[in-house]
Amino acid sequence: MDSKRIQSSKDKKLRRKEVLEMKKAIDDIIKSASIIKDHLASFMAFSHYDRNGLSVYFNSGFGDQLSSSIKKYIQNLLKVNMEGPYGQDWPREEKVKRREMVAPEARYIFVRESSNVVHDDSYFKENGRMNCWTGDGDPLVGFVHYRFIAEEDIPVLYVYELQLDTCARGKGLGKFLMQLIELIARKNQMGAVILTVQKANILALNFYTNKLRYVISTISPSKVNPLSGSEKSYEILCKTFNSEAKDKLEGAFGRLLLF
Repeated sequence: MDSKRIQSSKDKKLRRKEVLEMKKAIDDIIKSASIIKDHLASFMAFSHYDRNGLSVYFNSGFGDQLSSSIKKYIQNLLKVNMEGPYGQDWPREEKVKRREMVAPEARYIFVRESSNVVHDDSYFKENGRMNCWTGDGDPLVGFVHYRFIAEEDIPVLYVYELQLDTCARGKGLGKFLMQLIELIARKNQMGAVILTVQKANILALNFYTNKLRYVISTISPSKVNPLSGSEKSYEILCKTFNSEAKDKLEGAFGRLLLF
């Protein structure tokens, strides 16, 4: 075997070793983040929200440890909020989401009304509340479902769902929760926060791109293949925290906003 072949073989082994080491490092970061029992414990100042006539607090949860009442609530709230944007695709998507919600990898932030808040019937009528809590403890009025995964060899926090009851919307809570999610992502060495939004959900698209400055990711169908991707019903948005994540998840055109 000549010297060039020997060197080529050595280079391939070295590259393979580097790739394996990189993947192990990413896996270790994701594993370390995933085994933490309560991500909110590091951000006690963000453990409650008391503004604009809304008083709520947050607690953590795991997908495979949900009580029957919590499962019922989040499934109902998801249907109320998302059946419209998904349209005829909803029956199929609902089955997928119900499986995702109870997976061991699923992490939750639950939003509960403070125990000192008391409402009469007029409150629910005025706020158009459609999904009242029927379980034990303080009422749930929303939740965030997130996971730690790898995208394009970048460890990321992926927001699967951010759902709020009608009575908790329009009060700044959604922005507050996303800021908390970004803090959790940075604390656990994630390179970005990623989420999927239905194109039909104009309010959500405007919220993430205009208010929170998220951008269309290079992994979104419209960027991967502009011709066929434009037919997809959703966009994948991201906010990156370092140069490597920005290069891989935003690219040259990712910084163009939707609006």
